[in-house]
Amino acid sequence: MDGILNVNKPPGITSFGVVSQVKRLSGERRVGHAGTLDPTATGVLPVCLGQGTRVVQFLADASKTYQARIELGVATDTYDASGRITHTRDPSGLSQEQVASALASFRGRIRQTPPMYSAVKHQGQRLYELARAGIEVARKSRPAQIYRLEITDWQPPVFTMEVECGKGTYIRSIAHDLGQVLGYGANLASLIRLSYGPFDIKNAISLPQLENAVGTDYWRHLVYPLDTVLLHWQAVVVDAATEHTIRNGAAVALENITIGDPTVPHPQSPARSSLETYCRTYTTDDHFLGILRFDPEKGAWQPKKVFLPGCR
Repeated sequence: MDGILNVNKPPGITSFGVVSQVKRLSGERRVGHAGTLDPTATGVLPVCLGQGTRVVQFLADASKTYQARIELGVATDTYDASGRITHTRDPSGLSQEQVASALASFRGRIRQTPPMYSAVKHQGQRLYELARAGIEVARKSRPAQIYRLEITDWQPPVFTMEVECGKGTYIRSIAHDLGQVLGYGANLASLIRLSYGPFDIKNAISLPQLENAVGTDYWRHLVYPLDTVLLHWQAVVVDAATEHTIRNGAAVALENITIGDPTVPHPQSPARSSLETYCRTYTTDDHFLGILRFDPEKGAWQPKKVFLPGCR
């Protein structure tokens, strides 16, 4: 089975734990996921099966949307509700307008320092391993892109916000940093991923639903084609001779396809980033053939990933 499952990850399980369960239920040996969610977080977790694992890297740049509940007045060492409380202050004096004003500085291109309780590596060790040993190290800040951030519910000392962001964004850090800006402290009380690229929580399946579907073999109808995450690229159908050339790894010339300008944003890209010079190719009988990238030196399209016959 080749493709992608849109799984609604439950709380209390790691993303790897979800992969293990999907592997057990499906019987597929090659299973992986895109976009790790913390054990306490829930929501959309794309799980790739078979040759679908080969497109994970192209899903990594897709934008994500989260629903985050933020508790004001309490800071923790993990930046979320699971951590040890490091600071408290009565937030009753804070208004929604003050919080909304502070949040304005988190929109657009920002820089974040990864939390100590994160999977980022420092000299070969995960930061969370060092944190659990009581060791704190200096971390370099990283760029993050926040496309949209807005308060959707106000029930002080907890409020809810929606965040649409790019890859590598730590919602826990937004909560913590907001608390620092306000001077009251804050932490991430809960987090739901509402969407990830083309996958939406409205269409996500729970693990119990998947298990029931496997019992009737209906689960195969729940698997998205592996090119689902590539639909923002141009597509081209090639003839048998060109297919043979591509399968042999040789570059090909393609007509009726526009070369992307990397300086121009592409509105249909799930990452809203510059248009990459990639395209997807199909055979004349509508099978997904592969991913090609334009090589300006050759003036031709070089195969980057070619898929086995039968993929759709």
